[in-house]
Amino acid sequence: MPPTLASLVQHSALRLTVRAGADRLDTPVRWAHVSELADPVPYLDGGELLLVTAMTLDAEDRDAMRRYVRRLAGAGVVGLGFAIGVSYDDIPDALLEAATEADFPLLAVPRRTPFLAISKAVSAAIAADQYRAVTAGFDAQRELTRAALAGGPAAVVARLAAHVDGWAALYDRSGEVTAAAPEWAARRAARVASDAKRLRERPAPATAVVADSGDDRVELQSLGTGRRARGVLAVGTGAALGTAERYAVHSAVALLTLSSERSRSLQEAEQRLGAAVLGLLLSGEPDHARAVAGDLYGTLLDAPFRLLIAEPATGGEPATGAEPAPADDPAARPLPLLADTLEAAASRSGEPLLTVAEGAGRLVVLIPDGGTVLAEGLAAYGGREADEARLVLGLSAPAGPATAATACQQAEQALSVARRRGLALIEHQELASGSILPLLADEAVRAFAQGMLRDLYEHDATGRGDLVASLRAWLSRHGQWDAAAAELGVHRHTLRYRMRRVEEILGRSLDDPDVRMELWLALKSTGTPARTRPPA
Repeated sequence: MPPTLASLVQHSALRLTVRAGADRLDTPVRWAHVSELADPVPYLDGGELLLVTAMTLDAEDRDAMRRYVRRLAGAGVVGLGFAIGVSYDDIPDALLEAATEADFPLLAVPRRTPFLAISKAVSAAIAADQYRAVTAGFDAQRELTRAALAGGPAAVVARLAAHVDGWAALYDRSGEVTAAAPEWAARRAARVASDAKRLRERPAPATAVVADSGDDRVELQSLGTGRRARGVLAVGTGAALGTAERYAVHSAVALLTLSSERSRSLQEAEQRLGAAVLGLLLSGEPDHARAVAGDLYGTLLDAPFRLLIAEPATGGEPATGAEPAPADDPAARPLPLLADTLEAAASRSGEPLLTVAEGAGRLVVLIPDGGTVLAEGLAAYGGREADEARLVLGLSAPAGPATAATACQQAEQALSVARRRGLALIEHQELASGSILPLLADEAVRAFAQGMLRDLYEHDATGRGDLVASLRAWLSRHGQWDAAAAELGVHRHTLRYRMRRVEEILGRSLDDPDVRMELWLALKSTGTPARTRPPA
């Protein structure tokens, strides 16, 4: 503890006597200062014990002493030491009354006690307190280091909470609380999660102090050494941190940052190994992939999984009406944010995950089918527009190691469809269970279809016959002349003539099933009903 007025009064060598303000002696003393100025306030910083002989004070003027005492108290001066036997034989009644009225500590300093002795006592006590704080800080650092080696980040958080006599919590890169102590601290941490999120979006290192609804003073410290924080440490206490507690927090930040950087190095090595495993799976070598993976991915290669491919949305522009994300906003880096989100979900659920970043513009992920990670991913991106999510994702059907290459093709196809439709996420199962026609909703396909049918449209535009409508009816009736002619309201010989004209104009035979298929898909993709004019 720093020196207080009480500890100075109890100092036997100083022989100080309390004359007023006896109930405020527990106030800490930051320094002892001598000043004979009538108004020393402009030269004070607050927290001082002011020592005077009253050489320039009119200490017997009651109004002047009231103003003097009020000025000192308002400036944060913690007490006044008055020298006896120098200018006055005793403390004047005017000063004593003013101090008593203001409940302001007033100490009588005997003539045989030099002011220098008081200054030395305060300085020595402050130095001793700082030494105790540094020693306690080193002790805390050793304890936290042992905790880190024995139990990892969770043990560091628990030890730190005990040391600061408060609570502590650790947030990961996605904002989830991964460790909290004591047990009830997770509820406190949830109340400042939004503040932690804002701090996490600032370049590390960064710090912030907030107050939650429980009147705790919460200090937030970002973890990491780069532009992007890898986590946040929250420390809640009932008052501002002391020197020893500050040492402990800084030590915890250093240890947790080292742990996160070490984890990043391991993740980079795991990335390289994951890329090799994925390459073997896609090359049709599942046994070799299992051998290389070992136990790293748990049961991922022994149960059905989904293969996810993610790429940034075209152009990376925000949704209409939305502001672009700042460069230091995680939303401006959608692929790393997606990877962090999936990895955090896997960490919470204990599910295995294989994530491979293929350059800066593509992410491939193997996710256990039917698990929490998949459910959270579908909930986060399903039904959203690609520009809003800043991502396009294609998800395969459930697969196993032997069919990983097929799963990759499925994910590619789903990704392509998602991009054409402007959606953030498409599952291949949606394509397999639905119609093929929505897949034709592409400008390139429409352009091909319009070019294929253009000569027929131009023929019909001259009023020489409805070849497009006749072709549509004939194809829809599977080439049945009577049924198609009845639908059109013409004789079947008229329909036969029209189909011969179609063949002549297009230069292709309607006996060829491939030709019939292409023409039908062309008609469906243009969506042009019968008897319409050709597109411009």
